[in-house]
Amino acid sequence: MSAASCLQTEDQFLCSICLDVFTHPVTIPCGHNFCKACITVHWNVNALPNCPNCNQGFNTRPELRVNTFISEMAAQFRLSAQQKASSRSSEQQAAQPGEVPCDVCTGTKVKALKSCLVCLVSYCEAHLEPHLTTSGLKRHHLMDPVEDLEGWMCTKHDKLLELFCKTDQMCVCMLCTVLDHKNHDVVPLREEYEGKKAELGKAEAEVQQMIQKRRLKIQEIKHSVELSEEAADREVAEGVLVFSALKESVERSQAELVDTIKEKQRKTQKQAEGFIKELEQEISELKKRSTEVEQLSCSEDHLHLLQSFRTLNTAPPTKDWTGVRVSAPSYEGTVVRAVHQLEKKLSKQMKLLELKRVQQSAVDVTLDPDTAHPKLILSDDGKQVKHGDEKKNLPDNPERFNFCFIVLGKQSFSSGRFYYEVQVKGKTDWDLGVVRESINRKRFRSLSPQNGYWTICLRNQNMYKAFADPPVCFSLKSWPEKVGVFVDYEEGLVSFYDVGAAALIYSFTDCCFTEKLYPYFSPFINNNRKNSAPLIISPVNH
Repeated sequence: MSAASCLQTEDQFLCSICLDVFTHPVTIPCGHNFCKACITVHWNVNALPNCPNCNQGFNTRPELRVNTFISEMAAQFRLSAQQKASSRSSEQQAAQPGEVPCDVCTGTKVKALKSCLVCLVSYCEAHLEPHLTTSGLKRHHLMDPVEDLEGWMCTKHDKLLELFCKTDQMCVCMLCTVLDHKNHDVVPLREEYEGKKAELGKAEAEVQQMIQKRRLKIQEIKHSVELSEEAADREVAEGVLVFSALKESVERSQAELVDTIKEKQRKTQKQAEGFIKELEQEISELKKRSTEVEQLSCSEDHLHLLQSFRTLNTAPPTKDWTGVRVSAPSYEGTVVRAVHQLEKKLSKQMKLLELKRVQQSAVDVTLDPDTAHPKLILSDDGKQVKHGDEKKNLPDNPERFNFCFIVLGKQSFSSGRFYYEVQVKGKTDWDLGVVRESINRKRFRSLSPQNGYWTICLRNQNMYKAFADPPVCFSLKSWPEKVGVFVDYEEGLVSFYDVGAAALIYSFTDCCFTEKLYPYFSPFINNNRKNSAPLIISPVNH
């Protein structure tokens, strides 16, 4: 029989149970044909033997014998289809490593296009054609090619694992649902596959989100390390400058100490040399007189001896050396005084170096008119503020203070360091510092760190106070004319400096900053023009 005639009668050679070409076909009494293994399994499952096609029942299980005619025809049909597919596959390239080969190709194994879960065979494009054209084979379950097709078969019943038992969380065949998994929650395999695939997609999205968060955290950590390295380099550079300056001061003080001691020694030596010179001159005169006296004593000239006796009998005029002493200079306390002076000098220099260090973080600050109390007067350039007698008619926007004479800077800071200087010369009262963005601007609250204020003030020209918890009052040796405000956001530090004296006034430490900080200014009340001088934001002179 030709391949064409086989294809025209292909439905005659398909088992209605397995939907594949007959394998050991048998005919039962009603006339329908089945694979011997398929009908045997069917009857093993059902209590009474019947026909799966017409449902005719039989009192006793019929004896099964292979229909040789149908078996031969099915074999010829299978061979013809394979030969036709092989002729096409021979023109195609062989499957590459990692690709699933066609199970039907006899020569060069071509890459499989699909795997059939009914036939448990993987087909290339050519050998797949019957499954795409033959009505019986079209009902077979095709999927993307896989190597382990046997894994899709139930090891117990040798049937396709096409269902999923949710109760036992395992793949099962149709017979499993009738026997071992009866009354279990069973769904089609594709339905469970789609559900699990959706869960995997969700899990994958969550994993990708976690990966992204960790990548961002890595960037954050790397950025922190970079900031740390920059800070370390900056501190090393500043430390080298500081210690170099201190070393120069110590060496200079040491040289001054040595010069002082040597100068005392030189004066003592010069004095001694003067005394010795005088003594040697007197000795020389006395020796001369001694020689003259000796010569006169040996003279036989009576007249000459008597005439010279008056002159030579008395010693030449000399100095009374009895009370003359050359005392070694006292060096007691010289080193101590030098060290004390060095300490004072180093202390002053350290203050100056510290001020210079914080001045490196100088920023340009201007006043924000939208935050100013209506009685405050701001300069056009936003660098000066003072208290006025008249209340201006200004919009009561959320940023504006209406309970105290306060104005904030326009600039906000949420990281790093910043520093600015304010001239307070001529004022009897003032407030300076920084505040967090969320402070209450419409109702008075104590100016404490707990409420978001880190500030100091001057009251009545002589009392200084830091608004800590509790407030701290202190005095200063001199009245600052210019105050520097320094903030290290990460360190939690707010420090105030007397710029003229290069001295630290007060520091808030261990602060916890969690939001933006703004420079804070209050020129306080005019007080009948006694406190009329403005607060002036000054350029930083490094």
